[in-house]
Amino acid sequence: MNDAHVLTDRSDSRILQVTFNRPEARNAMTFAMYDRLGQIARDANADAALRAIVFRGAGGKAFVSGTDIAQFRDFKTDADALAYEQRISTVFDAVSRIRVPTIAAIDGSCVGGGFAIAAACDLRIATPGSKFGFPIAKGLGNCLAMTNLAGLVALVGAARATELLFTARLVAGPEAQSLGLIHEVAASDAFEARVGELAQMVASYAPLTLRAIKEALRRMRERMVPEGSDLLTMCYGSADFKEGVAAFLEKRAPRWQGR
Repeated sequence: MNDAHVLTDRSDSRILQVTFNRPEARNAMTFAMYDRLGQIARDANADAALRAIVFRGAGGKAFVSGTDIAQFRDFKTDADALAYEQRISTVFDAVSRIRVPTIAAIDGSCVGGGFAIAAACDLRIATPGSKFGFPIAKGLGNCLAMTNLAGLVALVGAARATELLFTARLVAGPEAQSLGLIHEVAASDAFEARVGELAQMVASYAPLTLRAIKEALRRMRERMVPEGSDLLTMCYGSADFKEGVAAFLEKRAPRWQGR
């Protein structure tokens, strides 16, 4: 499967570079892009020579700005919502199960589904001006899947996760690091060099040790995830969600009704 919107490069045989390449839409993810990402993740586990993967966004304005909202226009039933969340949750799970270290190299906006991709990676490094957040309560009216919420809570704790979600605010690189959303901030002019250095470092370490650490942490996170399909259908099946999608596409403020 090939997708011009998700590019791969293997100039270094040990390190795979994956680029979300839709800069005209701030690298918003289409369903085809999610499917391609899942395939890359699964293929990585069959590649004995691979030692690390770096994920990045093209264009310098976004890592990934979330899911392409236009794809929600056709949602009509609860089944549509559940199928969507299952589809992308399967992709995020595949990324989290990649056997080698993964690095999210973030330069620009990293929100919603974009942060879910970054959170599925092992290390997150960003430029100072990069922005992070979950503005769904302000702009769209959907909700996080339980796996994504559990991942956020694992990083920053329940209290801080609540604050970020309730305020729908975006935080820049230095604050994101202090909260635990990312591991490191690198100056823009040193960013690429530092990403390369980090990738080379983890690629040189004992692969089975790193694999064991990754899998142990993934199993711990997995134990935090309860059932939540009722919450997904409540939000995605609501009139408010339809209004949020329409407002986003029409570039206006949504008019919430609570139903």
